[in-house]
Amino acid sequence: MKKAIFWHRRDLRIQDNAGLYKALKSGTNVQPIFIFDTSILQHLPHTDQRIIFIHHYVSKLKHAYAEFGADLKVFFGTPFDIFSNLISQGDVVAVYSNRDYEPYALKRDQQIFELLTPHNIPFIGAKDHVIFEKNEVLKEDGKPYTVYTPYSNKWKSKLSAFFLKPYPTLAYVDRLVQAELSTIPSLKDIGFSELGTEFPKESVSDSLILNYHYNRDYPAVNGTSRLSVHLRFGTISIRSLSTTALQLNEKFLNELIWRDFYHMIIFHFPNTVNQSFKPQYDFIEWENNEAHFNAWCEGNTGYPLVDAGMRELNQTGFMHNRVRMVVASFLTKHLLIDWRWGEHYFAEKLLDFDLAANVGGWQWAASSGCDAAPYFRVFNPTLQMAKFDPDLNYIKKWVPEFNTPSYVKPLIDHKFARERVLERYKLALQR
Repeated sequence: MKKAIFWHRRDLRIQDNAGLYKALKSGTNVQPIFIFDTSILQHLPHTDQRIIFIHHYVSKLKHAYAEFGADLKVFFGTPFDIFSNLISQGDVVAVYSNRDYEPYALKRDQQIFELLTPHNIPFIGAKDHVIFEKNEVLKEDGKPYTVYTPYSNKWKSKLSAFFLKPYPTLAYVDRLVQAELSTIPSLKDIGFSELGTEFPKESVSDSLILNYHYNRDYPAVNGTSRLSVHLRFGTISIRSLSTTALQLNEKFLNELIWRDFYHMIIFHFPNTVNQSFKPQYDFIEWENNEAHFNAWCEGNTGYPLVDAGMRELNQTGFMHNRVRMVVASFLTKHLLIDWRWGEHYFAEKLLDFDLAANVGGWQWAASSGCDAAPYFRVFNPTLQMAKFDPDLNYIKKWVPEFNTPSYVKPLIDHKFARERVLERYKLALQR
């Protein structure tokens, strides 16, 4: 029996899945698959929470397919090897997936495309992870935007019901290949350990989104959605969430537009993963003091808001967005440590790690990115704490020794750090 393959990646759901819908509508029976990619996994620690999250939701997805008499085939290996084996069986007529815009993903997909082409097997992509991709929101001269506000305005002017319409995949599930439920490699099989992590819920109340603009900056308040990990791995639909945001809160919608913006930037400027978007910022002479970096990583800088954020990250894989800005500013501007060090550390620790947003956020904090904070903006962590955690509820939770003799002394004086970074940046920008 001839079949098409649908390859799940950042889209761990059946409902409103653009690529799966396209595959099911093709008229060929569809076999869904997922690959635990060893070329990614081999670089990760065995307790990486993202893999635990993915394994959990792949298991859920497998059981969701079973309700329709179908099976999600789960593989462990490199995509090249897995697809080489699949097409050798001679019954695959097409491969479908949803597009990914990160450098590794583009290289991987090009490799699979080149593998399939000599066998006359089309590799067909769909847009599912964002509302607008690649070249869909451009300036009048056809170049990509590098400033958020005009991008956002164009994004909103292009938006219509068409772009938010859900894909009715459930209407075509009778075209799934019928199969008995196969086994899934255990976490242990793929080299990882269960931690008993409690993951954020897949939905939030309308009232949270309605009040988002009031509460979003206060880390002690349950005022953010924590849906970023679900958007990252596609366990929820960006179209569905954008529809809700459009109805309830423009500030929340703006955050989703930032997400599209950073994915567009990394597609057009892949070098920004390792290089400053503004090249002159790569002339900055960083201190890169390893002892200071380790103190920052461990949450022992003597600045309570910074320390609370880092301890929350280390223990939970999450950090509140306002606090992310403060800790990133502190690392790059108080300690004069290269933003790439911080970006890599966040990449290891964040449950919702998304390369495009992580690089974009770190370059914003370091003032080296597109539409970044001006270099002379240096967050004062003490004032930020007074403003956004006035009752110290967040601090007390994560830094219980604050205001006791056992709390560490500040690693660096704020006034000294501010003057030093302004001078250091000025010198670099004059080159």
